Amino acid sequence: MALWYALGVAFFAAIGTFLFGFDTGIATTTIAHQSWIDYMGHPSEGLTGAVVSVYIAGEALGALTQTFIGDKLGRVRFMQLMCVIVTIGTVIQTAAVNIGMFLAGRVLAGYSVGGMVATVPIYLSEISDPRYRGLIGGVSGCGIAFGTMMSNWVGYACSYAPYGPVQWRLPLGIQIPWGIIMFIGLATFMPNSPRQLVRSGKIELARSEFARIRRGIESNELQEEFALMKAQIEYEMERELTSYREIFQMYRHRVLASIAVQTMTALTGVNVIQYYQTILYESLGIGSHSILALAAVYGTIAFVFNSITTMFLTDQWGRRKMLISGLGAIVLVEIYAAVMQKEFQYTNNRVGKGFAILGIYLFDVAYYGLLNSTTWLYGAEVLPIALRSKVMGLAAASHFIVNVAITEADPSAFANIKENYYYVFVACTVFFFVVAYLWFPETKHKNLEEIAAAFGDRVVLADDVSKGPMAKDEAGAEPCGKLRASGERY
Repeated sequence: MALWYALGVAFFAAIGTFLFGFDTGIATTTIAHQSWIDYMGHPSEGLTGAVVSVYIAGEALGALTQTFIGDKLGRVRFMQLMCVIVTIGTVIQTAAVNIGMFLAGRVLAGYSVGGMVATVPIYLSEISDPRYRGLIGGVSGCGIAFGTMMSNWVGYACSYAPYGPVQWRLPLGIQIPWGIIMFIGLATFMPNSPRQLVRSGKIELARSEFARIRRGIESNELQEEFALMKAQIEYEMERELTSYREIFQMYRHRVLASIAVQTMTALTGVNVIQYYQTILYESLGIGSHSILALAAVYGTIAFVFNSITTMFLTDQWGRRKMLISGLGAIVLVEIYAAVMQKEFQYTNNRVGKGFAILGIYLFDVAYYGLLNSTTWLYGAEVLPIALRSKVMGLAAASHFIVNVAITEADPSAFANIKENYYYVFVACTVFFFVVAYLWFPETKHKNLEEIAAAFGDRVVLADDVSKGPMAKDEAGAEPCGKLRASGERY
């Protein structure tokens, strides 16, 4: 019963990441329609490029905003704010009568989904039973994949619509209701994060929300788990940090792991392949409608494999194995894709061109099957409660900023070094493979507070709860014998 309730909450929360995936993907087909170009007065290449760049800039700002006000508002209130902004942004985009109005809508939509995609994984990790946190938290990544898939199929369907504004207004308008639906869910049945409530000093409300989330387990087990959670959070709050310098000094391993796992997703080249697959298909001599269909198949494969691995691998196999396996697979696939494109892209060999397309789809399976959900989940769960909003927002912003740099470099890179551009991402992925292998510990089936021990930080044990997390012995020393692990010292 508790699992089904948590899944229901997760699906509603994933509307936020669905909007991220959909709004990111739908821009590609929107600006390709001649009807949009004519309606907007044939905007310059700079203004057309700004449709993507201002959106990503908005995402980065939204993620950074979460670092400043996410804790103050709380997870639910912050997501509600983002729902209001994304609704305004999508309405403005859909109703745009000129390029300036369209760009304003893009900025607002980007701002809101940037804040949302940084918050949803935090929220889901904090309400999840540790046994199913991979499944519940992974739903946020599935939302991104589902949004990408839907944007591809909607773009394909609308390519058959008669010339006119319907070709691009209808796909944009499909986004409008979802922010409203998510807001209603947040205002009615979706619980507040018990961990955030403890941090805010609302202990009884936190206890009530915790019991609501973990319904179905024995009362003694519920009380014990809540007491340990509360003790660990209060223990960490005694050492509240006020500057990023202190944060990096005291929690260096955990902070860098969270930022690295977000940065590496951009440096695998996923956005390059996703955005420029249509160029590859065109170079292979494929027609425009077939190109959009192949892109839609790409999105479908992403969602299907993301969903399967979230259900059957994340909790069973573990985050560490998925990250390492995914990075290793991407290295092999990108080398294969580069070789196939070099050999067959400019030939008449239809079979060879098929193998070149296969490289794109194999990357799709490796990235979305093993990394997409895992990275967002892992980046949130490795952080202590006091830093989760601050650092997760910073990590998401780094992801978007790196994407801006890569997106700007793509046209020149493809023009000058062609398929060898893949080898840049191969080198980056090899680097992160080594980082993950050496410094990313496993987090599956651990309470969020217990994960501290995997990084060498102290964890409050049951014996300490009755004394309080800051209990001291007669000599005034901390009872280190009753604390698990000792790595980074407080």
